[in-house]
Amino acid sequence: MEMKMGMRLGMQQRLVMTPRLQQALKLLQMPTLELQQVLKQEILQNPLLEEVDDVLDTADEEKEEKEEEEPKEPANKDDQDEWDEFYDSAWSSGGNPEVEEREDFVERVPVARQTFAEYLFSQLRLATEDDKVLELGDYIIGSLDDSGYLTCPLEDIARTFGAELGEAEKVLKLIQTFDPPGVGARDLRECLLIQLEAKGLGDSMAAGIVRDDFDDFKQRKYLDLTRKLKISLKEMQVQAGIIGSLNPKPGLDVIAESPKYVIPDLVVERVGEKYVIYLNDRNVPRLRISQSYKDELQSNPDISEETKDFIQGRLKNAKWLIQTIEQRRRTMIKVMESIVEEQAEFFEKGTASLKPLTLQQVASKINMHESTVSRVTTNKYVQTPRGVYELKFFFSSALGTQSGEEVSAKSAKLNIKNIIEKEDPKRPLSDQKIADILEKDGLIIARRTVAKYREQLGILPARHRKQY
Repeated sequence: MEMKMGMRLGMQQRLVMTPRLQQALKLLQMPTLELQQVLKQEILQNPLLEEVDDVLDTADEEKEEKEEEEPKEPANKDDQDEWDEFYDSAWSSGGNPEVEEREDFVERVPVARQTFAEYLFSQLRLATEDDKVLELGDYIIGSLDDSGYLTCPLEDIARTFGAELGEAEKVLKLIQTFDPPGVGARDLRECLLIQLEAKGLGDSMAAGIVRDDFDDFKQRKYLDLTRKLKISLKEMQVQAGIIGSLNPKPGLDVIAESPKYVIPDLVVERVGEKYVIYLNDRNVPRLRISQSYKDELQSNPDISEETKDFIQGRLKNAKWLIQTIEQRRRTMIKVMESIVEEQAEFFEKGTASLKPLTLQQVASKINMHESTVSRVTTNKYVQTPRGVYELKFFFSSALGTQSGEEVSAKSAKLNIKNIIEKEDPKRPLSDQKIADILEKDGLIIARRTVAKYREQLGILPARHRKQY
């Protein structure tokens, strides 16, 4: 077979992600707060965009009335039609029509927080004024990880400063007396012993278990420990409870981040017998085309082609952005309306009545692509009469029932949690027994599924839940 190079002309269809389409998808996926910042940036970059004020100045109103009484012939009729079409098309805030007032957004100023290292070093300066101790202690504190453990061998620290190992050990012991208890430990065993010592339990049975039988304790070999320590299982459980109350990562209590406040993107309110849905975007800039540029085109027939091309280009971008934001608003409302309709029993009765729902079901109902629904529900929250939820919360897989109906996996998890909370702690239920109880209630579920949901709920197996 002969092979040779050549050229040929052909046609084919393919989907191309244009830059504008990519930007539209990004805007659709953005939470409200992020969208607010993006639109403010667009206003700064595009002179043809301006933010709509809630109340027009009296002078502006009089000017508009005068213009209506004495209309002017524009320099270019086509340009006038184009401007008139989009000048007053400020997209709606999407808010509750009964709520007309726009709330002022007061930005919270972040408060400077003391770092973990600064917190420990302030205690070190109060504990000693010795320069050598301060130098060694500062280095040791800088070698602690976020959990409060020493990550650098003490021998290396002593060698770095030309100090004896005993000197470095004394400084470390001093740091181990600081708050929070357990800080400066080299492993979990030492961390727990430091905390027990701080509680005055340094000579207790719990401290002895951690010091001498920690490996057996971690593997929950309670029967072996009871025989070795000559105590009852009930006493062993008491000691395990004491050890279990200690903090394995004390440093995280100090460096915990400030709470992150969730601003819901959508609001669902009950009005009479119906649920009303609206966007929580009163603080998002409402956009329109700048009037000043419209006036400039009307009053200056000698405007240069370069300036006119610049204005027309910015005009197209501004029109596209206004249309895209309006489309985003309609899409989000449409998706949330579908969710409320499908999960009506949840809004009436709670999580136990949550139905199985997939992105494809919602997409088919509102005639949109599944990926569009996924973008709408990603990183967005809704405020409902039952609390604030992430939109993804309303989607879950289905489990079968004996009646042929389907139950949400979240509802099944809630049932498992309730069953375990009501069990006899001396005789905890196995995963198979929980599955049998659920089956009697009409829910068909396998033992492995119960085990998976139990682990997702952070609940221990039956043998570890048993109390004596």
